[in-house]
Amino acid sequence: MTNLILAWAITTAQILLSLAMACAVWRILAGPRAQDRVLGLDTLYVNALLLLLTFGIQTGRTLYFEASLIIALLGFVGTVALAKFLMRGEVIE
Repeated sequence: MTNLILAWAITTAQILLSLAMACAVWRILAGPRAQDRVLGLDTLYVNALLLLLTFGIQTGRTLYFEASLIIALLGFVGTVALAKFLMRGEVIE
C-alpha cells in the first residue's frame, strides 16, 4: 500500500513539474523584458533539477542525483552571470 501511494505521488509530481517547465518555457519565449526571461530560465532549471530528483527516487539510481547537482551548480552560476550582465552590461570587470 505504501509503495503504491509513493508511486502515485511521484508520478503526480513528475506531471506537475512537466507542466511547470512548460510554463517556464512560455515565460522565456513570451517574456516582455529580459528580467522575465532570466526568471523563466531560473524556474526552468529548478524544475528540471526537481524532475531529475523524482526520477532518481523512482528508479533508485544515484546518477540522477549527481546530474541534478550539476544542473543546480551550473544554473546558479548562469543566473548570477545573467543578473550581473543585466545590472552592469558586462559580466567580467
